[in-house]
Amino acid sequence: MFLLATLGERIRSLRKQRNMTLEALAGEQLTKAMLSYIENNKANPSMESLSYIAKRLGVEVSQLLEEVNLQELRDLLKVVEKLFTAGFDESKDKYVKIIDLIEPYVKKMSQGYEAARLLEIYSRALYYEKRDGWKLLMDKAAEMYEQLNLTSRLAAIGIFQSNVKFTKHDYEASLAKLLKERSKIEERDGLIDPLTRLDFDYWESLLHFAVGNSKEAIRVMNEGIEFSKEKQIFYRIAHLYQLAIFNAMMNEDEDSLKHYEQKILQYGVFAEDKDAIPFINFMTIHYLTSYKKAYEEALELIHAHHDEHGIDDSHTSYSFMEEKGKALYGLGQYEEALACFEKVSFPDFAHHPFDLSILYEKDAYAALCHLALGNEAEAYSLIEIAVENIAGMPSSRYKDFIMETYVRIRQ
Repeated sequence: MFLLATLGERIRSLRKQRNMTLEALAGEQLTKAMLSYIENNKANPSMESLSYIAKRLGVEVSQLLEEVNLQELRDLLKVVEKLFTAGFDESKDKYVKIIDLIEPYVKKMSQGYEAARLLEIYSRALYYEKRDGWKLLMDKAAEMYEQLNLTSRLAAIGIFQSNVKFTKHDYEASLAKLLKERSKIEERDGLIDPLTRLDFDYWESLLHFAVGNSKEAIRVMNEGIEFSKEKQIFYRIAHLYQLAIFNAMMNEDEDSLKHYEQKILQYGVFAEDKDAIPFINFMTIHYLTSYKKAYEEALELIHAHHDEHGIDDSHTSYSFMEEKGKALYGLGQYEEALACFEKVSFPDFAHHPFDLSILYEKDAYAALCHLALGNEAEAYSLIEIAVENIAGMPSSRYKDFIMETYVRIRQ
């Protein structure tokens, strides 16, 4: 457990680290008894005595006066970083644990990388735990990073703040915040480091797609892919390829679709990415159900995927169970399809209009199943839900399908 050290405790700790006795540190200007009083916080040293002690310990007076010792912060940061990067299966309630560890130090931290990083992690933990005050502390961390000229951390904070708006489905505001942060960093440094550049390329492209600005999204996406190839840096390349696949699928560009599928599979082998094959399987199946209406072929691929990978959909925000329901609907097996749709849930991390629109299709297909079974009231209720959900999404093949289904059921 980390505790805040008093002035006396810091002096004693530094003295012991240097293997000095009380007599050795006291020297000629202090008595052993007075130094003992100071270390036990029973007496406060004058500035003259404090300067003398600091000199004999080989440190600056400012280090003795720090309310938190730098080494304490470094030790704390090691613990916190390990918790922060751990999966929830490794550490339950990790954000609560992080808050409890850092909270005693918050008011004492004002400068330095360790303090800034701890404040950043603390503010993120507060946000994830839905507690107040996270934004002010994150802004403070950003100011400290700015003083240290750590543009990569400034960028990370800017992207995080943009993502906060993204998770609220305020896509325009999210894009505006991201572009503002990117412009500030580019104006500050001219060139930004490659990993930060790719982070910006990925999120900017994704957000342009979210607001329906496909032309600009494709431009940024392609620039990111070309930059990755040029620099031989594969960070974010899988995410950029996934965007390219979505774009190709929505344009029914089968040549590009196959090209980027191969790219992801190749990257999956190179990076040992266990999600590459399930992602490609899903995209292939989804293209067959939603675009080609090849339901029997899609159902065969679903069964093959489940035989090899199981039926756990936790690795993706897309649901194989929903695709199975759509395939069964297309084959006229309406009750079986409805049983699949009832098992579909919306993951907490699905926020992009692409992801949400695919999931919103579920209610439209379920409505069509009920219509085919003669359950008109259920059909009408479900299509109303689908229309309400899709209303705020940009134009897409999914939105068109839901609206066409609405008209069909109303008629």
